[in-house]
Amino acid sequence: MELLIVSLASLLAGLMDSIVGGGGLILIPALFATFPGAAPATLLGTNKSAAIWGTAFASIQYSRKVVMPWRSLLPAAGAGLVGSPIGAWVVTQVDPGLLRKMLPILMLSLLVYTLAKKDMGRHHAPRFAGKQEAWVAAGIGLTIGFYDGFFGPGTGSFLVFAYVWLLGYDFLNASASAKLINVATNFSALILFAIQGHVWWHLALVMAVSNIVGSLIGTRLALKHGAGFVRQVFIFVVMALICKTAYDTWLR
Repeated sequence: MELLIVSLASLLAGLMDSIVGGGGLILIPALFATFPGAAPATLLGTNKSAAIWGTAFASIQYSRKVVMPWRSLLPAAGAGLVGSPIGAWVVTQVDPGLLRKMLPILMLSLLVYTLAKKDMGRHHAPRFAGKQEAWVAAGIGLTIGFYDGFFGPGTGSFLVFAYVWLLGYDFLNASASAKLINVATNFSALILFAIQGHVWWHLALVMAVSNIVGSLIGTRLALKHGAGFVRQVFIFVVMALICKTAYDTWLR
């Protein structure tokens, strides 16, 4: 029964994550509810070990249908790979409590801005090209990668928003690009968890298969329905993140 519950949660997480991020909203609470006595680091590591596969498969699926800006994406992914362990190290030196309190307000601001700009992310009109886009994308990868290692919630959604807001991408292309950077940041964090022995591999393998199935379904939905659909899912996920982080910060 435990395996069935976390496998279903992993499938739904993969579906949501492949569209716009936020799969951790489903899978992490499911793991903590199913295994209340387990070490938090072990459950987070197991979550990463499953989620990375769904994100990787989503990235492959998008690359077959969407023109991927590899010249800027690869530097961004590399920067994310560097930023994530730096963030993970910094969190061992300082208390992320202030960021935890600020996160619901930050997410609310992001939501209000997206709703106010009704045409935002509906049309693909990149603002930069060549080396300029590569530098901006690398800055996004480094910053969000650091955040992912330091704190984590909403990383995929922040990546999508950054690509839409800063680079002028539509939501579909932004989501496709965000996947590759997310793979890099997840891989970096997973290596750290694995070295410390915080991964249940027997559980992670089954969850990874479920996550891939959900990812394939979500990717097809996004590609079929386009940027408008991804924008609506993005708004829904950000609203859920606001509720979740506000509850964890101020009410629990």
